[in-house]
Amino acid sequence: MPDHFCFFTKDTFIIKPPKKSPLLLRVVVLLFAMICGIYICSICLKQIGSRSSGLLATVHVIERPCETTNVEPSEKPYVHFPKPKTFSRAECACNPVRFFAILSTQRSGSGWFETLLNSHMNISSNGEIFSVKVRKSNASTILETLDQLYDLDFLTSASKNECTAAVGLKWMLNQGLLQHHEEFVEYFKRRGVSAIFLFRRNLLRRMVSMLANSYDQNAKLLNGTHKSHVHSPKEAEILASYKPKINTATLIDNLKQIQGMAANALEYFKSTRHMILFYEDVIKNQTMLNDVQDFLNVPRMDLHSRQVKIHKGPLSSQVENWSDVEKALKGTPYESFLHADYKI
Repeated sequence: MPDHFCFFTKDTFIIKPPKKSPLLLRVVVLLFAMICGIYICSICLKQIGSRSSGLLATVHVIERPCETTNVEPSEKPYVHFPKPKTFSRAECACNPVRFFAILSTQRSGSGWFETLLNSHMNISSNGEIFSVKVRKSNASTILETLDQLYDLDFLTSASKNECTAAVGLKWMLNQGLLQHHEEFVEYFKRRGVSAIFLFRRNLLRRMVSMLANSYDQNAKLLNGTHKSHVHSPKEAEILASYKPKINTATLIDNLKQIQGMAANALEYFKSTRHMILFYEDVIKNQTMLNDVQDFLNVPRMDLHSRQVKIHKGPLSSQVENWSDVEKALKGTPYESFLHADYKI
């Protein structure tokens, strides 16, 4: 039987593998590209964020200092830019501020003078803050209070806050000022505080005012209310109706004592920047207030006060034992006080 031969074509022996789908491959490539893109973008965003935050931190830390332009070199120690903790000076942060202190004695016109200063839109004089006992208990307490005041953090009704150009207080010589004068002279120099001395020439008139004010603290002539300063002629007339009796045995010693306090204050603070005023001179010539405004380097303005003077006219009509006072002062360095007068 003949052998059977099977003939296979060439194609029959070659088995080709099936082709992969091109769509699936493209999807894989696209997914890979997207993953890589997202990764790269995240890294870039992190780097940009870290750089920008670093720049912001640098801007916050580096604060541009305020400049003292158009200020004489000798005046620069007295130009300040306070940074109060209790409020923001806002757009006035770089407005310079001068520090001052009115150094005086009771019943020397300092209250009237301070109201004049406070009528200026850029001056804040914060009153007799050391009349409070706890604030003057020692030198350290006084210095802490002064720091608070000149940092603009001692807020009173007189505070102009943001746009204050001159800030100060009224400080009586017997409120620790002379007792600790060395510390305060050093403080005035270190912090650039200017002193305005305000005294009264006629110390006999001052004594009459002191005695009358002391009497009214108990008598309370104005409807049961004590007032050291008044705002109407009627109130002034009522208070002036009291005529004190002066102790002539101690009169000269008292005049010497107050005169000595003023002399000591001038001697102690002579090395500080200061000016000297007398109440009578300002009463007679209120253009002197322009000198004060120039001293504080504030724009000149017309200053005004609502206070009304209590004791007017000759002293002979204001003292109960006037003849005894005349005898006590005749022939002494204080005889001129008997007749010195001025018109309001």
